Amino acid sequence: MIKKWYFYTSLTVITVFLSSGFKPFNLETSPWFLINEEEGTHYLFPSEKQEDYINSNIPFTGNFFVGFKEAIGYRESESKYKKINSLGYLGKYQFGIETLKSVGVRNSSAFLNSPELQEKAFIALLAKNKWELKKEIEKYEGTILNGIHVTESGILAAAHLGGAGSVKKYFKNKGKRYFRDAYGTSIRTYMKLFGGYDTSSIVADGNANVKNIQI
Repeated sequence: MIKKWYFYTSLTVITVFLSSGFKPFNLETSPWFLINEEEGTHYLFPSEKQEDYINSNIPFTGNFFVGFKEAIGYRESESKYKKINSLGYLGKYQFGIETLKSVGVRNSSAFLNSPELQEKAFIALLAKNKWELKKEIEKYEGTILNGIHVTESGILAAAHLGGAGSVKKYFKNKGKRYFRDAYGTSIRTYMKLFGGYDTSSIVADGNANVKNIQI
């Protein structure tokens, strides 16, 4: 009788042990990005959960490059290629005239009427900014600066908002000075909102322009 009890007890223990090997562990996973409670948000984008986007003005498109550019386009103009804002910024990504010239676009009317040209201009500007900010990307990517998890895509988004020079000043001041655009949006905000996207496909090029961009 005792031998039977040992046999069945041992069999039960072995069965439980083997079963546990096929069950996923309930691991605690870190959030994708650092949360700054002072700003009243519990998620930074991109998020792994689609429902986090319900009350956001950023569409859920994942963390691939297409998600990055569509999120910025939506934030800038609600993805309207022909939009001109009150300050004269143009198109889906809201380019200024001088910035357009820097990527080889001199005809603003043609620019507004060509989605393809706007997409090329956006990629060309990313390539130029990635070149201009390569030292900052190398030094700060993956670090925490003033409550923000710094990523390459966040840096490039911030540069799109305020220019590479302003981003360099931001890092020089350890993120403690909030550089803002004419509408009050800060570089820090863009660095947070658009952090974590995959921008590895963008090749740093100080001479990038719309003529040498393939899409």
